[in-house]
Amino acid sequence: MNAGSFETVAIVGVGLIGASFGLALKKAGFRGRILGVSSPPALADALRVGAVDEAATLEEAAAQADLVFLARPILGILEALPRLDGRVRPHCLITDAGSTKARIVQEARRSLRCARFLGGHPMAGKEKRGAGEAQADLFAGRVWILTPEDPSELETPAAQELIRWIRAVGSEVVVLSPEEHDRVVAFTSHLPQLLSTALAFTLAQRLDKEEHLRASGPGLLDMTRLAGSPFEIWRDILATNQEAVREALAACVATLTELQGQIGSDDLAAVFECAAALARRLRANADKGE
Repeated sequence: MNAGSFETVAIVGVGLIGASFGLALKKAGFRGRILGVSSPPALADALRVGAVDEAATLEEAAAQADLVFLARPILGILEALPRLDGRVRPHCLITDAGSTKARIVQEARRSLRCARFLGGHPMAGKEKRGAGEAQADLFAGRVWILTPEDPSELETPAAQELIRWIRAVGSEVVVLSPEEHDRVVAFTSHLPQLLSTALAFTLAQRLDKEEHLRASGPGLLDMTRLAGSPFEIWRDILATNQEAVREALAACVATLTELQGQIGSDDLAAVFECAAALARRLRANADKGE
C-alpha cells in the first residue's frame, strides 16, 4: 500500500450509514475491497445491495484494513475501540460515524495505542434503518464533521486520503473539536429530534379521534417526520450528550415560555422575523450543497 492510499476498507456496522458509505465509495470510484462486519442478516442485506464485497469478523477486518469505519450505534463504537488495539496494522486509520464525539474520542485516546483515530460525523440519515435503505448519494451535499483533538491529526497521509474520499462522495468537511461538536449538534440535531417527538407525543395524548388528526396540513407531517426515528438509535446519543442536550432543551423551553406570554401581542412579530431569517439561511445553505 502506498502511504495514505486505501486498498481495503472495513465497515463495522452495515446498517443505513455503513452500507451507504460503501455504496458511496464505489460510486465515487473506489476500486479496492470493502469488508463488512455486522450481524448475519445485516451482512446479507449489505452484500445483496453491493455495499460490501466480503463479510468478515472484526478481528479479520482489522488485520486487513487500511481504513476502519465504525458505523455502529455509539455504545457499539465504544465497545469496538478497545478490541481494535493491537489488531490493526500500524498505518491503519480508524474513524467513525458516531453522533456524539467527546466520549468516543476519549475512549479512542485511552484504548488505541497502535493506531490513529480521527473522529467523524456525517450529518446525513433517514428515519428508516438497514442496508436495504442505503443510498449511494446519502452524503451528497451534506456536511461531514471531523473532530481532531489537534489540527495536526488532519495532516497525516491517511487523514488526507479520508478527506479526499469524503469530498469525493459529495460531502463538505467541517472541523470542530469534540466538545464543540457535541454542543453544536445538541442544538442543530438532537433538539429538533426531541421537539418532533414531543409534538407527536402531545398530539397522541390530546387528540383521540382520527378525524382530529386528519384536520391537519403538510406542516404537521413536516414537523413530525423525525418522530418516526427509533429510540434504539437515540438512546445512545442522548445518554452520551446529556449536559449539552439539557442546555439546548432549557433554551428552547425558555423561548416557548416567552412566546406563551406574548400570544396576542405584536411582540411576536420580531420573533417571527428572526425565525424566518434563520429558516431562509438554512435553505440557502442546503441549496448550495445540492
